[in-house]
Amino acid sequence: MRGLLVIGHGSRRDEANATVREVARLLTTPGRATTPTPGQATTPTPDRVVTSSHPQVRWHAVQPAFLEVVQPDIIAGYGNLAAAGCTEIVAHPFFLFDGNHTSQDIPAALVQAQERFPHTRWTLTAPLGLHPGVLTAVTARIDDALTGRSLAPSGPW
Repeated sequence: MRGLLVIGHGSRRDEANATVREVARLLTTPGRATTPTPGQATTPTPDRVVTSSHPQVRWHAVQPAFLEVVQPDIIAGYGNLAAAGCTEIVAHPFFLFDGNHTSQDIPAALVQAQERFPHTRWTLTAPLGLHPGVLTAVTARIDDALTGRSLAPSGPW
């Protein structure tokens, strides 16, 4: 069974961590990965495994995890997926670009997790980078700002 580990950096700001949890929640069910409209309330995924029995899923369980500051950390999140019966873990760093965290810290944590759960194996995806979807999202954010729909904080700085 395949599990998806959505890895965020981890922040002391709950709002930042809630975004990672929401991404995990949206990836739980096929066809539900839609972004909320500005002002729309969302229910973040708790820091636990969410499973799906939908026949079209590419993974059967999704778990948010964090590199720093917040629990579950990568090893605990990986362990939660293993406890849910996942033997193949797809780890996605929800990071914009490649750096030390995505090329060193996250793989090192995944190696440690696999040592604790030797019946599993893992695959690490690339960070978002210059994927065409990112460029589309950047353009949309710019358009939002130019039309007054931006959700960015306003000054004074």
